Amino acid sequence: MPNPKGTTNGWLLLLVSLLGLGAEGVRAQGLASLRAEENFRGTPNGQILARLAGGVSVQIVARQGNWVQVDLEGWMWTRSLQVSRDAAFELVVSEPEGENLRDAPSGTILGRLERGTLLEEVRRVPGWILIRRRGWVWGPSVAEVAGSPTDASPTGATPSDASSTPSVSRPAGFTGVGDVGAVILSAPDGDTLATAAPGAELEVTARQGNWVRVRVEGWIWQPNTPSAQDGSLEPGALSPDDIALDSEAFAGRVISWRLQFISQEKAEAVRTDFFEGEPFLLCRFGGDGGQFVYVAIPPDRLSEVEGFVPLEYMTVTARVRTGASVLTGTPIVDLLSVTREGGRR
Repeated sequence: MPNPKGTTNGWLLLLVSLLGLGAEGVRAQGLASLRAEENFRGTPNGQILARLAGGVSVQIVARQGNWVQVDLEGWMWTRSLQVSRDAAFELVVSEPEGENLRDAPSGTILGRLERGTLLEEVRRVPGWILIRRRGWVWGPSVAEVAGSPTDASPTGATPSDASSTPSVSRPAGFTGVGDVGAVILSAPDGDTLATAAPGAELEVTARQGNWVRVRVEGWIWQPNTPSAQDGSLEPGALSPDDIALDSEAFAGRVISWRLQFISQEKAEAVRTDFFEGEPFLLCRFGGDGGQFVYVAIPPDRLSEVEGFVPLEYMTVTARVRTGASVLTGTPIVDLLSVTREGGRR
């Protein structure tokens, strides 16, 4: 869905993002590596089974549209696995918080598998089991490995050559992605939203650890895009109830909602869908009796929400962060723009 403001907001991981071949360059079979940290799913855009680090090696099996089916192997701690009741798999992850996947017993972490993920057993050594699982990853995040399989390191991202890019000065509030480019995600744990070309300079709106939130403005070619008149692309067509039904499917979608302002808050540590201290608006969808909605406010947009009074109405254009927050089940959206209606109705 196009952003009404012509901009893209996403999260950029500078340490592990790589750009090389496009998704079109991935053959149906062969060894590949991940350009960036990415979700590993049971089906295309389906349930997340694991979160894999950038640079992890996988074996390509097949392709379906923008999705690539791959085989994943690695070592897991025996005590975090149980015998599966599913006839197609020998093991299941039993650790409540999930478990790390490693390149060798006690080796480098390749990713983390979710509790309940079913696995094939390959072989065992004392305390460790080599497992295999077939799943799906987002195609643009997959790069085929040239030459021998030993050319790909499964232990992390390929380091960029810092010496190849001379130091440059750039305006305050901007960051460069270096000479290998970067992948932009819809959220730190989200799917690929876009790719930034090598040498691109992006506007920074927030930072959290190794993550940088960026804003990008540009154009895309859409000659056959249906008009909003037929309702197919109308951001207001989705309601909070709609996105709550399938939070993963709607993450990253742009919405336009009429909301009633209740209060401005700062997220406590217990609200794990936010960064601690992140400002957000508590609102109601459509007014009195409507579902609660949290509107996360980027630091550079705080001035736009100053002076709101309780029960005032506004129209918000935002990007869906999650359809149901962990703590309360309330939808969370990231503000793109806001228009005040004024007064109480």
